[in-house]
Amino acid sequence: MLFITPALVFFLLFLAYPICYGLLLSFTSNRNAGASLQFNGLANYIRLFTKDSYFQISLRNNLLYALMFTPGVLMVALLTALLLNMKFRGKDMLRTVCFFPYLTSMVATATVWNMLLAPNGPINQMLTFLGNTNPPGWLMDKDWALFSVVIVAVWKNFGYYMIILLAGLQSIPVYLYESAKIDGATNGKAFRFITLPMLSPTIFLCLVTIIISAFQEFDLIKIMTEGGPGRATNVLVFRIYQEGFVNMKMGYASSIAYTLFAIIMVITVVQFYLQKKWVNYD
Repeated sequence: MLFITPALVFFLLFLAYPICYGLLLSFTSNRNAGASLQFNGLANYIRLFTKDSYFQISLRNNLLYALMFTPGVLMVALLTALLLNMKFRGKDMLRTVCFFPYLTSMVATATVWNMLLAPNGPINQMLTFLGNTNPPGWLMDKDWALFSVVIVAVWKNFGYYMIILLAGLQSIPVYLYESAKIDGATNGKAFRFITLPMLSPTIFLCLVTIIISAFQEFDLIKIMTEGGPGRATNVLVFRIYQEGFVNMKMGYASSIAYTLFAIIMVITVVQFYLQKKWVNYD
């Protein structure tokens, strides 16, 4: 007991207490987290789903972001892992290059991509050179802004999941492919009937963590768009920041935070239920 006391104290002070206090705060109208609690029952939650159109826009944006980011980063990571699982010269260098964006500072990443995606930036100059006389406005266009952030997020994060998937690929026994080749299986059939089933637990792990991270996006939004133009890129965590630290409505911000927690929990539970139908642990 003596040895686990420091960890237990850390957990109670820095995890359990903030979680419980935040939940309690969500049932108050407090503007300051340190003030005496002013309970208002379920008023914050009722307002969220009946009167706060801003929250509904943020929720819709976040769902759209997750629907683009999740398959995007998973597909890029999987294709890159499949490529790096082959034998060719320069493979180690390519793996380092692909993983490097994940290690870079988020501020530096967002700043560089802001310049690249500027209306007169290098990307639009290249598109104009190739014959596109009306290139996208990217971050300045409400129809392109969220997609632009997704592009940057996929570029920033795919290397992390690539390493996980590559480890999963390298754990598949080679004799399975050798047996399939002897039986006349093509590369496509080997991928479908060997690689995907054997890799499904790793894919499921990546899928769960990717979806959770999609609902936690904040830093790129804050640095690149500030939730704009208009409300085009305002997502739930950025909305929590606005209510809690800009408008100083800590009680209302806490209710949004726990609504986000409930959304992530429901999606995760559904994923664990559905994984029985496609994940192979044999």
